[in-house]
Amino acid sequence: MPIEKVTLTEERETLLITLYCKAGESLLPDSLLQDRFAAEAVSKIDYDFAKLQIDRDLMIGVAMRAHILDGWTREFIAHHPDATVLHLGCGLDSRIFRIDPPPGIGWFDVDYPEVVALRRRLYPERDGYSLIGASVTDPAWLGEVPTDRPALILAEGLLPYIAEDEVPRLLRRLTEHVASGELAFDGYSWLGLWFIRNQPSVRATGATLHWTLDNPQALETQVPRLRLMTDLMAYDPDGYDPKQVARMSWPARLAVSVFAAIAPLARLGRLVRYRF
Repeated sequence: MPIEKVTLTEERETLLITLYCKAGESLLPDSLLQDRFAAEAVSKIDYDFAKLQIDRDLMIGVAMRAHILDGWTREFIAHHPDATVLHLGCGLDSRIFRIDPPPGIGWFDVDYPEVVALRRRLYPERDGYSLIGASVTDPAWLGEVPTDRPALILAEGLLPYIAEDEVPRLLRRLTEHVASGELAFDGYSWLGLWFIRNQPSVRATGATLHWTLDNPQALETQVPRLRLMTDLMAYDPDGYDPKQVARMSWPARLAVSVFAAIAPLARLGRLVRYRF
């Protein structure tokens, strides 16, 4: 089996955090995500994952986030069998293989050219699946995406790494390009971003974070076509599955309980979904 030497840096390197979390969680006997594709990809990569200091709690947390986004994706596809799925900053995520969309769905994964080139070496091709090698903030690539089909736009672990003023421009451009659809992503308060910056895994990459989301409804003013559908707080009991939190270590479970009880801490992170 060929081994791929990976030399990504800064923001690009953070994709290895989410990949390793999903792969590691999928190897646990009580796995939620069961992402064998991520596990196989990690086995083909030559990279010092130990430097990221990823523990079981982080694996479970990332898997929970991915599982919710997977569920929203399946729901959208079920209602729109001719849909476009546009996965921004896809990294090495294997969502298309986890979802296994039916014929009729046009799926586009977008990331930097070097990331897309690595994906091509790690994952198989499939019908209805297109890879676009470009920065998500470059307007040129959007011309490859159909305008006349309902679209689900996904951005997992991406938007905080984009410049503060660039995020609304990107979202306006996307929502104006397609006729209708939904947008789903994870966002963080300024305090949440501080916690992420100081995670050992993120510090190890040297990545910088910029964009915050303190009020999801305020984004409707910046991107007029958006209407908030779902706002799941990371530390609110309505925003997580208690059975999954129970899999974490006791310090992590205690932290979740404390954060859920204190409003500013409960709003550190969230998963949001808009229609347009």
